[in-house]
Amino acid sequence: MKKILIIAVLAMVGIITYSFTRPQEEKKEKIYKPVKGMVSQMTGDLFLKNIADYTNTKEFKFKGNKPVVIDFYADWCGPCRMVAPLIKELAKEYEDQISVYKVNVDNEKDLASALGIQSLPTIMFIPMKGDPQVIVGAADKATFKRAIDQVLLKKPAK
Repeated sequence: MKKILIIAVLAMVGIITYSFTRPQEEKKEKIYKPVKGMVSQMTGDLFLKNIADYTNTKEFKFKGNKPVVIDFYADWCGPCRMVAPLIKELAKEYEDQISVYKVNVDNEKDLASALGIQSLPTIMFIPMKGDPQVIVGAADKATFKRAIDQVLLKKPAK
């Protein structure tokens, strides 16, 4: 009986030692590419890498290669659920001209706070040059299209 107990204890010590001393898997950096014509989920880390350094409050320096629309939303927000299908349609409609993302503010509190997001939904329009513009609250598709055309694509107002 003692031998079985000793073997069991040694086996447990071996397993524990192995689990703490084995080489950890190297963390592979995620390569992120937005899906053309789709609304892609954005995190704070991806925002820092692909959009701008939101920790630098002095100036906004855009890092992307095409204009961006970001939908700041929450799952519990009724108006956010009304706007989501419109944003999805616009992503498809403007797929070659802009990138479209969404940010769940409950999961990305630091990002939302740093960007001053206080009401939902907030739709941010980030042009290649210049400062971002926002629409706060639910709006219709025509309003969003006008913002994309004028703010992001610099088309003259009709």
